[in-house]
Amino acid sequence: MSFADKVLAVNNDLPIRTELPVHSGKVRSVYWLTEADSRRLIREKGYDVAEDTPLAIMVISDRMSAFDCIWKGEGGMRGVPGKGAALNAISNHWFRLFKENGLADSHILDIPHPFVWIVQKARPVMIEAICRQYITGSMWRAYSKGEREFCGIQLSDGLQKDQKLPDLLITPSTKGILKGIPGVPEVDDVNITRTDLEAHYEAFNFRQADDIDRYETLLKEGFDVISKALSELDQVFVDTKFEFGYVTDAQGQDKLIYMDEVGTPDSSRIWDGPAYREGKVVENSKEGFRQTLLSHFPDPDILLNKDRMDERLALAENNELPQSIMMNVSKTYLDIAERITGEPIALSDNPKAEIVAILKEQYGLID
Repeated sequence: MSFADKVLAVNNDLPIRTELPVHSGKVRSVYWLTEADSRRLIREKGYDVAEDTPLAIMVISDRMSAFDCIWKGEGGMRGVPGKGAALNAISNHWFRLFKENGLADSHILDIPHPFVWIVQKARPVMIEAICRQYITGSMWRAYSKGEREFCGIQLSDGLQKDQKLPDLLITPSTKGILKGIPGVPEVDDVNITRTDLEAHYEAFNFRQADDIDRYETLLKEGFDVISKALSELDQVFVDTKFEFGYVTDAQGQDKLIYMDEVGTPDSSRIWDGPAYREGKVVENSKEGFRQTLLSHFPDPDILLNKDRMDERLALAENNELPQSIMMNVSKTYLDIAERITGEPIALSDNPKAEIVAILKEQYGLID
């Protein structure tokens, strides 16, 4: 069996019972269950949600996204072997640790298969909550050009590339295109300040102004839990993105929860500790793949310049990366997942067939 056969690249064609179109993102696909199936599962499985909560099946893939494009490899590789299972295993591990430490819940109710989450519908807060412990990446590029203010936070002069920052910085950006908010451009992924959030909290989908403090607390607590656990593995938690939303529990209480994935190589930068102490940066996250792409193509500006998006999409569509690049990513993701979870990541020869069998036999979601 070839590497290409082990990759779950297409995840929006499963025969899961649904009355709505399947929502397919860069990496995950979401199947909204029928109202009858949602109510039945809540009752049968005892999920701690209101009885009329819509549920969905979220299926991860092995697709490789970077610079807002999906990349493929030679030999029909439409993704990276083991990537989906590694991402889910890492997220599942951190969510378990959050629970043990008394942090907020997540949108995940059940994990039927390494590629699958059963999730509750949440009302998302429309920000990508980014926190940074080191100055690197886009922040360093802007700082090196003379910028000193980021999301309303003033940085001092004299910082060095990849240096640890004096404090954990919270640098939120918009999630999607938000319209009609004074001072906030109507484009995706634009930096915003805490003042923006306070002045227009309802436009960002916060229920009340006090919840801005709550989201910052959850952000810092989540970061600290992951950072401490990674430091015990001699890994450096550099920066990460969290997403939040509201759900209603079985008692009718609204609460702010973590959404999407947390602390994964896709949503975070993780550096090797021993290498960092020697003055080198070894990436155990997607950033390594991004750097490879920047050196692989002769004109890296295409990947960095949002005004050249058409060229960038064509680059991803028309180029098959060497298989060695895809397998290096596979090794990075599987190695860090096994280090974090303490367990080997089992790779399936046919994940799609496994998912169908489990959802049919144990959850009654496939006719």
